[in-house]
Amino acid sequence: MAGSGRASVPPKDDDRAPSHKVRAAWISDVHLGTPGCQADALLDFLKHVECDTLYLVGDIIDGWQLRRNWYWPQAHNDVVQKLLRKARKGTRVIFIPGNHDEFARKFLAHSFGGVEVAEEWIHTTADGRQLWVTHGDLYDGVIQCARWLALLGDSLYEFTLKLNRHLNSWRARMGLPYWSLSKYVKLKVKRAVSYVGDFEQALAREARKRGVDGLVCGHIHHAEMRDIGGILYCNDGDWVESLTALVEHPDGSLEILDWAAIMVHRQHQHQALTQAA
Repeated sequence: MAGSGRASVPPKDDDRAPSHKVRAAWISDVHLGTPGCQADALLDFLKHVECDTLYLVGDIIDGWQLRRNWYWPQAHNDVVQKLLRKARKGTRVIFIPGNHDEFARKFLAHSFGGVEVAEEWIHTTADGRQLWVTHGDLYDGVIQCARWLALLGDSLYEFTLKLNRHLNSWRARMGLPYWSLSKYVKLKVKRAVSYVGDFEQALAREARKRGVDGLVCGHIHHAEMRDIGGILYCNDGDWVESLTALVEHPDGSLEILDWAAIMVHRQHQHQALTQAA
């Protein structure tokens, strides 16, 4: 899955041949504008993955956090510039806003720098399946019925991520791998697990009503691909905790890429080649 490492002197990042050529890719929940955003890892993904169509499935920019506290380092600007460059070079980039970047819903059917803004999309795979693409927040009962609770949960989540950064800084010094505290908490809390299940079922029901074969969403930061009553449910994960994306290969098959694992594998490959030289 990682690059072949055949070039003895690697070229500049922007000119490097991509190690993943796919038909389509879906990413969401980047949360640019927050300290929790893993912008460097996303830049690595964007440099190594070439696709005909790139879907930005919501919460790319975190307007909620930016209104509370402005945070925009250079790496976040680099991500935006990289996306615009992909659009200029021929990749079709479709942006479907989520709840954190809902401000962009004012610009549906517009294009900015080649990036198309849409409320939702129907993607047809190479093998003829139709996938409904939506961020998913419109089918989240908490977001729709108790916005104050969603905002409170967002603040608590940001606090957990801050604590997680300190914890992983210590783990890195101890030579231990990255570990997500917030992901662990969500999986252990029974109510959170129930919420995830309800969210998935609600989207599957809506997809069934629409007569499509499956759906692609984000929103809950939990990458998964499974069958729900005959509907293919795909969640592309996030770029805060899991560092995952969904891709469609040229034959129409779908795969969730764990980019954190890919980067570790590539690093090990590079170390092995260096030692062998």
